[in-house]
Amino acid sequence: MKFQLLDIIPFYANPLTGEQVSPADRFAQTVEAAVRAEELGFDAVSVGERHAGRFLSSSPTVVLGAIAARTSRVRLNSGVTVLSVLDPVRVAEDYATIDQLSRGRVELTIGKGNEVAQFPLFGLEIDDQWELLAEKYELLRALWRTEELDWPGGEFTRPLRATTTLPRPFDGPPRVWHGSATTLFSAALAARHGDPLFSANAIQPLQNYGVLVDHYRDEYARHGHDPRTAYVGAGAGALFLADTSQEAIEQYGPVYEAIVAATNVPGNNTPFRDIHHAVAEGPALVGTAQQIIDKIGTFHNRLGHDLQSVSLPTTVPFAQQLEILERFATEVIPVLRRELPTTLWTDADPAGARPSGGAAEERAAPALAGAAP
Repeated sequence: MKFQLLDIIPFYANPLTGEQVSPADRFAQTVEAAVRAEELGFDAVSVGERHAGRFLSSSPTVVLGAIAARTSRVRLNSGVTVLSVLDPVRVAEDYATIDQLSRGRVELTIGKGNEVAQFPLFGLEIDDQWELLAEKYELLRALWRTEELDWPGGEFTRPLRATTTLPRPFDGPPRVWHGSATTLFSAALAARHGDPLFSANAIQPLQNYGVLVDHYRDEYARHGHDPRTAYVGAGAGALFLADTSQEAIEQYGPVYEAIVAATNVPGNNTPFRDIHHAVAEGPALVGTAQQIIDKIGTFHNRLGHDLQSVSLPTTVPFAQQLEILERFATEVIPVLRRELPTTLWTDADPAGARPSGGAAEERAAPALAGAAP
């Protein structure tokens, strides 16, 4: 199994103490946590995108650029890029820029997002969200694969003639994952193109996400793709690791329940309203290292996923967040890597060697300004 740290950069005060970090400090925490994740051996870090609600992730490419400048190995992902409301030309340019800055470490996760309030902000209709996503993705794929592109346009994209977006990606088109939370559409879109699927697995019962993953694998095979490369990622609820289950529940339970009680946004509500229910049956990763290993094992039994994404409890003190991150990396990850092997990001993965050949050497030994030729 591979592991990713995701931050959608929520901007909430601690519901018990009222303590609120500044936006500048919150961004700094996102970058520092990503740097620490690389040091601890995580395979990827991811930054979300939201344009409504109390989140600071409206410009994820800027944050990923800052992370790219501070890291050298870890893959850089988005979670998700809300392609339905964006211009595919700008998405192609922005993420290719990060791909160049990071020397080929970008992978993109696209979706329509789960904040219904964002569509009016961009002059779009919520009823068009799926058609927007599908058409814009076709254009994004074409822009990254074709120079001097002639695009006929469609209902949601304008015609383009002899268009080449710059910069080009570092070493061929970055891989694109498809975020899936509530419907079959994104799963089917991923399967059609032979792309991997990322299941949110964050707030609803596991079986709900399992249905989407099953549909993805069925469609993946129906379209004639090799089922060995039907990679699946999965999220989780907040991560909180302690020495005992009781300690974890006592420390994080009141925070969790206060946040849940204050959340009443369509698409973001969970049936797991109290911490005991969330730990016993929900996606929350709260407890001892062994309990978290067992919970992720339960996820894997139903989803068969290759990538586990985790998110830190960002309302607790940052030093405590980093402690949780380190304990997860040292006490949980080694066990699951051994027990749940995957070919994702290995030589058996068609996209696993990106960047390849000379590009990989260039990434490992960047040229220094003023160096002799």
